[in-house]
Amino acid sequence: MSNHDSDTALLVIDLQPDFMPGGALPCEHGEVIVPAIAALLRHRHYATVVATQDWHPADHASFASQHDGHAPFQQIRLHGHPQTLWPDHCVQGTPGAALHGAVDWRAADLILRKGTRRQVDSYSAFRENHGPDGNRPPTGLAGWLRERGIAEVHVCGLARDYCVLWSAQDAAAAGFRVRFLWELTRPVSASNDASTRQALQQAGIAIG
Repeated sequence: MSNHDSDTALLVIDLQPDFMPGGALPCEHGEVIVPAIAALLRHRHYATVVATQDWHPADHASFASQHDGHAPFQQIRLHGHPQTLWPDHCVQGTPGAALHGAVDWRAADLILRKGTRRQVDSYSAFRENHGPDGNRPPTGLAGWLRERGIAEVHVCGLARDYCVLWSAQDAAAAGFRVRFLWELTRPVSASNDASTRQALQQAGIAIG
């Protein structure tokens, strides 16, 4: 039985081993949030649950390994926009790209894979990053949620300062009420927490 109204969905972002300590791109204490998120799904606190899964080809353009002379976390311009270069992570079919094994994902109504196109990065569940044509292509998630009568989205997962933040911002821009479950997120770098909070407040997103 859901503890939330039927018009509210939970969006679990990129809860994958590569974002955990010891993974290819670890978030700070990323493992801490797993039990609480698992409990939300196990006890069906939400009538609609969406999970995203970073799912990159091995030669993805966001990987530093694909750019001679560059190292992870350096910035370049990709399709005319700033792009952080990452360690190779969440490569399709690898153990690090799997959804976290401590969560029963049978409760998820939709698993959305993102970052699948070699030349386009994808932080947000709702839109990819800028592509070669300068646009941010939609993933179709906003329409899917609306078809199910969803008006409010609660977001959690990894990483707080990138994929969870961008998903929350795009959800708000798409017209959904948004709540950012801060304690059920962890960042790539805690030094970004202040700017993340500021960005959420500017977008009118509830925190907590």
